[in-house]
Amino acid sequence: MFDRIAILGPGLLGASLLQAAKRRGLCRRTAVWSRRPETRLKCETQPWCDAVFADAGDAVAEADFVVACTPVDTIVPLFAQIAPRLAHGTLVTDVGSTKSLICRHARAALPEKVAFVGSHPMAGSEKTGLEHADPELFQGRACFVTPLVDTPAADVERVARFWKALGMEVATTTPEAHDEIAAHVSHLPHLFASAYCAYLSTRDPNWIHFAGPGLRDTTRVAAGDPALWKAIALQNREEILRALDGFQRELDQLRAALHNNQPFPLQHLLERGRDYRLRLRPLGEKPKEG
Repeated sequence: MFDRIAILGPGLLGASLLQAAKRRGLCRRTAVWSRRPETRLKCETQPWCDAVFADAGDAVAEADFVVACTPVDTIVPLFAQIAPRLAHGTLVTDVGSTKSLICRHARAALPEKVAFVGSHPMAGSEKTGLEHADPELFQGRACFVTPLVDTPAADVERVARFWKALGMEVATTTPEAHDEIAAHVSHLPHLFASAYCAYLSTRDPNWIHFAGPGLRDTTRVAAGDPALWKAIALQNREEILRALDGFQRELDQLRAALHNNQPFPLQHLLERGRDYRLRLRPLGEKPKEG
């Protein structure tokens, strides 16, 4: 599919992407850039990495496909940095979990000679770093492809085809629609888990020893990188605020049912929650036809 893929930021997603691309024969050569010397040293010993660079421009100079896998607040500045080194016709995407700001500013940062199409593979984890990379990380997961209105259809199809080749279920939508969806199904759950754990940290510290699987399952994502999630929350704050408003209405209904000792509204809320949870398909399982 590509001669040379360049990954900017070989963390969990970037390293997993190159492992998967190599395993599935989607490229001939791979190149990696990392700002951390220790990460570059690790990459030099990996069979899925053909070349490692200390300069991002050097990493992309001969690539026909570039994927930015850095935190959302660094993607556009990184694009501006590599812009002079990109060859004519290079396809560029990213894996950021916010899309409106990135897609809008990427167009201005990148030269017209290259093609940019935003992406967001929903395959992250609270774990970080290439030591946790997995070539099957993308199998059966959802992936958003978020072109702008005037993005050529052929470029959109090339990016979508790549993610499909990694085993992902691809949905094409606008950057704005993506941010609304992500705020509800990804960003709000993380912030809720973090806020809940922050609240528990104000209670008796001995309570932590009594935590069962319910607390652990509900708050797993709170173990994610706070700096990374701060950037995500600030970039998508308007949609997250709207999601919080909607969730607050559910909390108000729950509080009212308990305060007024109303068993039927309480049970109705619990049933709606159970029914939605039961409809979630296991990670890695493809949706059923129809």
